[in-house]
Parts: sequence; C-alpha cells; structure tokens
Amino acid sequence: MYSRSSFTDSLSSNKGKTNSKSRSATGGKSTKSPPFSVQTYYRNNVEVEPPRKTGIYQANPAMRSNFSYFYERGDFPIAVEHEAQYNKIAWKVEIDKLDFHHYLPLFFDGLCETRHPYKFLARQGVHDMLTHGGHKVLPVVPQLILPIKKALQTKLPDVICSTLRLLQILVLCNELVGEALVPYYRQILPVFNLYKNKNKNLGDGIEYDQWKGENIGDMVNHTLELFERYGGPDAFINIKYIIPTYESCVMN
Repeated sequence: MYSRSSFTDSLSSNKGKTNSKSRSATGGKSTKSPPFSVQTYYRNNVEVEPPRKTGIYQANPAMRSNFSYFYERGDFPIAVEHEAQYNKIAWKVEIDKLDFHHYLPLFFDGLCETRHPYKFLARQGVHDMLTHGGHKVLPVVPQLILPIKKALQTKLPDVICSTLRLLQILVLCNELVGEALVPYYRQILPVFNLYKNKNKNLGDGIEYDQWKGENIGDMVNHTLELFERYGGPDAFINIKYIIPTYESCVMN
C-alpha cells in the first residue's frame, strides 16, 4: 500500500518531469498568450500579453465633404476677405435672402473639414447664418443632425470644440430650436457622453485651454446645460437617458 508521503513524492516528481519537458520543448523561453484566455491558467513558461487598447478616442477623419465639392464648383455666394488681423467671409448676397434649406446643411457638412480654406469657410459660414438667420433656422433643424453627428464622430478635438461652440449658438439663435433638438439626442449625445469627463489633470499646473474655451469636457457640460435650459420639460430626462452621470443645472 502506498502511504500519503510516497504519493505526494510521486506527484512532485511527475510535475518536475512535465516542467522539464515543457521547458525543453520551448527551449526555456516563455510563450505569449492573449489576456483572459485559457492559456493564462498555465503556470509554466506563459507570458500574458497586456490587453489591447480599445481605440475609443482614436480619431476618425471624415472623407471629403460635399461642402468642399460645391465650393470648388463655385456654388456658394461667398469669398474670403483678407484683413490685417483676421480673415472673414464676404457674402455676395444678403444672408436673410439665402435659401436656408439648401445652404445651411451644406455649411454644416463642412464642419468635419480640417483643410484650409474649407475649415474656415464652413465654420464662419455656419456662424454667420445662425447669427442672422433667426426664424429661418428652425425648419432646417432635421437636416442638420447628420452633419452634426458626422463632425462629432471624427473625434478630432479641434472639430469637436468648434461643433460644440456652434451648437451653443444654434440653441440660442431661436427659442424653439432647443425643443426641436430633443428628438435627436440619440444621434448626437453619445459622443457627449464619451467626452463629458475628459479633462486634463495637470495637478497644480495651469490649463490654458480653459482660457481659450477649448477644453472638451467643459464645453460638453456647458452645451448640455443649454440643451436642458432651452429644451423644454422633456430635455432633462432625455439627456439623463443617454448620459446617466449628467446632473440637472436647473434649480427646482
């Protein structure tokens, strides 16, 4: 009969043999295995690789926009006016007389551009039309959702900041635009949820982006507050559904 000590000695000897065989088979080198796999449970010569990055903040530059195509074809009544301090758009037609259903979605489509002069023309064109559009902007809101979503999904900080800044102007240009945007929160707010808490942690350092208004996290929160204030009674619950961490800015 085998005693307990002899049985454990035989197990340890067999384990030493298997370890020597595995080392000899691999030449004494450890084998890499992906994380959370079955191979990670083996203790002999297994090196677990670090988890792969999700790439959730990886930039996705958009393809050539329709705005650049129409601008090169000369369909826009605009030109670049060069001045000493900065450039601006010279409109060949009064903005109030423009067909907003045709031109405003095209200018919004150019928000995803990063090339000069399309980037400048699209952003300044949207700003001018929203500032002088007034009641003409409200009927065009459904046509602006896809260009806004396209610009936000580029995940380029410069594009996102400019789009957020123009969204704030869009909400304030007419008192009914905020409520008109509520049904489209599912299309535009997921990117807000991604960047809501994306702020730089500099410790005791100074973040100069806050002075320039280019901190994505702060701009997202400010835009959400405007959505809630001007979006009517259903704005908060719809924002909360997409962004659970959002807290109301309206005092009860």
